[in-house]
Amino acid sequence: MSTARYHSTEVDLDGLYQDMSEHNLQPLWAMQGLLTPEPVPRTLPHRWRAKHMRALGERAGALVPIDQGGDRRVLACANPGLDGAPYATATLWAAVQFLGPREKAPAHRHSPSALRFVLEGESVWTLIDGDPLHMAAGDLVLTPAWTFHEHHNPSDKGMLWVDVLDLPMVEFMESVFFEDGPSEDVEPKTDLQSASEQLYGHPGLVPAGRAANPSDTHSPLLAYRWADTDAALRQQAAHTGQTDVTMRFTDPVRGGDVMPTLRCQMRRVTAGTATSTHRQTGTQVTTVLHGSGRITVGDQEFDIEHGDVIAVPSWARTTVHADAGSEDLDLFTTSDAPVLNALKLFREEWS
Repeated sequence: MSTARYHSTEVDLDGLYQDMSEHNLQPLWAMQGLLTPEPVPRTLPHRWRAKHMRALGERAGALVPIDQGGDRRVLACANPGLDGAPYATATLWAAVQFLGPREKAPAHRHSPSALRFVLEGESVWTLIDGDPLHMAAGDLVLTPAWTFHEHHNPSDKGMLWVDVLDLPMVEFMESVFFEDGPSEDVEPKTDLQSASEQLYGHPGLVPAGRAANPSDTHSPLLAYRWADTDAALRQQAAHTGQTDVTMRFTDPVRGGDVMPTLRCQMRRVTAGTATSTHRQTGTQVTTVLHGSGRITVGDQEFDIEHGDVIAVPSWARTTVHADAGSEDLDLFTTSDAPVLNALKLFREEWS
């Protein structure tokens, strides 16, 4: 594809533009919208309905064997503002993954970092570089970059979770790598606590004399359990009296975010209340775990309920309303904030 050809009614200037285009050069003085007063995101506010994804996933389960389509049965969220790309936002891949009864998704690894947030069920477990992690509703399971991972479902029931990856960022930097993995000969069961949890899953305590791998930039704790998250939210709300509380998942050894490109947070909005308005640079993907309500993103408002996935563009004003008479609204959000922090590009506003 040739570069853009600029035009002018002045003959000599138009000739200059013609010659510049032939050498893949463009005139800055003729460009519009390159530097803007505020972000102008391509990502659009969007909601993917859980009931639609679940129904389509069940159909896919009947029609698509697990060994088709990259050894994963995944429905990728495609934001309508991204020209058909299979990305939820300009920087985040989000998808729902379905693993049927007695199915196994074989091992592979890739340079993009990934996470699993479980929406329902408790039958599946994930093996990450040899460490088996049990998965249940509300759990956050990390799959750091270049770790072998596979999923097993030894039960008679299907399982549903949300995948979020930094794939668009890694693709933009032209650094995507993928590799099939070995088939692990393991029993289809696991302890309730993985090795990572036994070592690093104790609040305020890490093993003395056992330093985390200095080459790793992700949390050594690979599973964050719903019971702990729920207790933290409940106690924060009780202590502060606030109706809108948020907990951030952190690296227990280094502090900071769980992965260098992905920030994970859980927010609870008390039933019958509304939040203040917030906006931040960078994109976000929000998943509803419990409750129902409405979310306003920019100039769009969406009804939301369990399992819905919402794309939030950069610098879009966002407000959440939790339905009265329902349970509290629990929202799991992933963002690209660690990258923006590292580049000194992160900013946020409350109003």
